[in-house]
Amino acid sequence: MIEQYGWSDPLAAAFAPHARAGHTPGRIVLQQRDGYLVVTGAGEVRAKASGRLLHEAKELGHPAVGDWVALSQNPHERTATIHAILPRRTAFVRRAAHSTRGLQIIAANIDVAFIVTSMNADLNPRRIQRYLAAAWQSGARPVVVLTKSDLSDDPQAVADELAAQIAALETGCPVLLVSAREGVGLEALLSEVKPGETCVLIGSSGVGKSTLVNAFLNEDRMATQAIRESDDQGRHTTSHRELIRLPGGGMIVDTPGIREVGLIDADEGVSAAFDDIENLPQNCKFSDCSHANEPGCAVRAALEGGTLDPDRWAHFQKLKLELAAADEKADRLAKDVERRRLAGLQKHYRATKRNDRGSRD
Repeated sequence: MIEQYGWSDPLAAAFAPHARAGHTPGRIVLQQRDGYLVVTGAGEVRAKASGRLLHEAKELGHPAVGDWVALSQNPHERTATIHAILPRRTAFVRRAAHSTRGLQIIAANIDVAFIVTSMNADLNPRRIQRYLAAAWQSGARPVVVLTKSDLSDDPQAVADELAAQIAALETGCPVLLVSAREGVGLEALLSEVKPGETCVLIGSSGVGKSTLVNAFLNEDRMATQAIRESDDQGRHTTSHRELIRLPGGGMIVDTPGIREVGLIDADEGVSAAFDDIENLPQNCKFSDCSHANEPGCAVRAALEGGTLDPDRWAHFQKLKLELAAADEKADRLAKDVERRRLAGLQKHYRATKRNDRGSRD
């Protein structure tokens, strides 16, 4: 059964040490607050992470949907314990919302990241650009999906304009137009996911991610809600992350809506999304060019010559500043943690010395 979820010879080789320990391989297909649903060769089991795994796990070491894991099973209760996570081939990571704890894995071992946005006021090219950078960093290949084309009075004209606008952000990134209600564009979307591959749907609440899953499966698998007419925003409908098999042999992960994308260690992703800008400074006259008023600046020449869009350059600079700020914050948090650790050790040392003096007296 696990072969249908992408099990392969390389995974079997990576799992060999766990097999010798008597563990069973499985893939997490559902993540909820109280545990996981894992598919194994014998079927699906409910599972929880072992205390040791949780204790030793670093920030991104907790199991996530799409992970391949090593289990010990209780066949009488159809439950299992997750002891280890196999090395992830790719991982889509974002900064946890409203939290200083930092990072959160949305999905692991994904091949395609569908960046979903609806053709209404929610469509924001700059937000899409941030998703593109995060998708490239994850290791997945991004595909931009414009949904709900049926909401427009002249959908084809609007679609052509929006597709050209988004395509300009990322050369070579497919831009697909779909309407789940009218069944338009679904075959082209499914063709992006090959048998055995896993894709993830990323986008704000209400843009139509769950509706797309329902259309793929031809059933009301996921709860959906309409966009509010007052602000064109959607209500949150998916409260968990789930990996679902598609008719063509691929798999899809449906995730809760993401209103903001926090770029984490995304230098590679930004470089991929802005490779044209990244290469420009190599042609500057001075290696330390600030791209302000220096003579022979390739960036200024591109801006003045019209080959570099000023808004694109400004957004690139903004993302670079965000990355620098994120690195600075991470360093500051790490120093605070180390300072508290040393203070705790010092406090314990002083308490031990007092106890020693008291016992001698």
